[in-house]
Amino acid sequence: MSTIQIIPIHGIDEVQPGADLAALLLHALASNTQQLEDGDVLVVTQKIVSKAEGRLVDPTTVEPSPFAHQLAAQGRKDAHYYEVILRESRRIVKMAQGVLITETHHGLVCANSGVDESNVDGGRMLCLLPKDPDASAARLAAALQQQSGASVALIISDTFGRPWRNGQVNVAIGCSGLAPLNDYTGQPDSHGYTMQASILAVADELASAAELVMGKVDRVPAAIVRGYRFTPSSTATSQLLLRDPRMDLFR
Repeated sequence: MSTIQIIPIHGIDEVQPGADLAALLLHALASNTQQLEDGDVLVVTQKIVSKAEGRLVDPTTVEPSPFAHQLAAQGRKDAHYYEVILRESRRIVKMAQGVLITETHHGLVCANSGVDESNVDGGRMLCLLPKDPDASAARLAAALQQQSGASVALIISDTFGRPWRNGQVNVAIGCSGLAPLNDYTGQPDSHGYTMQASILAVADELASAAELVMGKVDRVPAAIVRGYRFTPSSTATSQLLLRDPRMDLFR
């Protein structure tokens, strides 16, 4: 593997619903005297994708269910907030003291269905995950190629906690143009041992690496990973990163 670079993209303006996200990214790159190159992996945070797609909701416009009121009585948020979380979930995985770990309609297991109120302008507005993050990644990658001429892989990232580990990391919730897994099963290691279950989640690793130059409060919602030789794919999606329930020992 060759040396890789991780390049932050500074100067991306506040993203409004309906914005041309590809144009905003390319304008910011130009102001950084940078440009996309063929083979780059562009990592973009879920937040700006969701904003551009208008995935924002005022919780006060949502009628809370009795269960949402029950959660509010024991949690730190109001019933409207919990109702939005519930509507974005297909099931509750774990619930304690008003904290919810849910499975979203995409199949992602995360806190509060990925509903976020940080870095969102407009008072109490909540930001939801994209309806189809893989489709969002494919559209953005295509728009970037059309406007810049560069063929890039694209990852939409979000920050998730992890079972058994403290701290949070960025993971890929949507991707386009690359295989998100690198399967070494059946290949010999340096001592001749045939690997049996070595599958690397490279899309998650790239998302996590990009977060090192993004930060959480630095207003850097996108970064380029350059020099990584990924496996191109026109069909693979981030759904490959989700463990089959039949193989999930913790479900």
